[in-house]
Amino acid sequence: MLIETEKTPNPATLKFLLHRPVMERESRYFVNKEEAADSPLAVALFDLQHVTAVFYGRDFISVTLDSPSLWSNLESKIIMIISDHFDNDIPLLVENFEKNEIKDHDEEDDVILQIKDLIDSRVRPAVARDGGDIVFQKFEDGIVYLSMRGACAGCPSSVATLKQGVETLLKHFVPEIKEVRAI
Repeated sequence: MLIETEKTPNPATLKFLLHRPVMERESRYFVNKEEAADSPLAVALFDLQHVTAVFYGRDFISVTLDSPSLWSNLESKIIMIISDHFDNDIPLLVENFEKNEIKDHDEEDDVILQIKDLIDSRVRPAVARDGGDIVFQKFEDGIVYLSMRGACAGCPSSVATLKQGVETLLKHFVPEIKEVRAI
């Protein structure tokens, strides 16, 4: 299996391009081994010392280390773990379902639907190129709450991306929005 790597704006996170689907629908983000219990691949990656986060995108996996200086020692080991996992046809999730991480709302009004559409069509593809994801959580009192995942979580430029990019875009199209916050 050919796996390419790509740097992200977050120096502690590296993006592993698989050139095949990883997740069919939503993304998954794990920040420790216990949280990753339903994913044999994420558990194997957390077994490596210094791995602090694993993110599954549509066609890539991002891995975050506790120190960017360790990439020279761990990059090839991570590639080998990912390659072995897919070469051996091990399921990505043991329950073989994809958890929808966008919280369901009983009655989604037009504003929420418009926000989700803008995030899905304009924001998520852009941040996926950098190895991350931004997921809608809720809209209340004019504030959009988003969850930063993958390379976006803890990235030095994520605050600027959120405020100058995402907030500006959403406010332009949805005048009901007063602010965008990360949770």
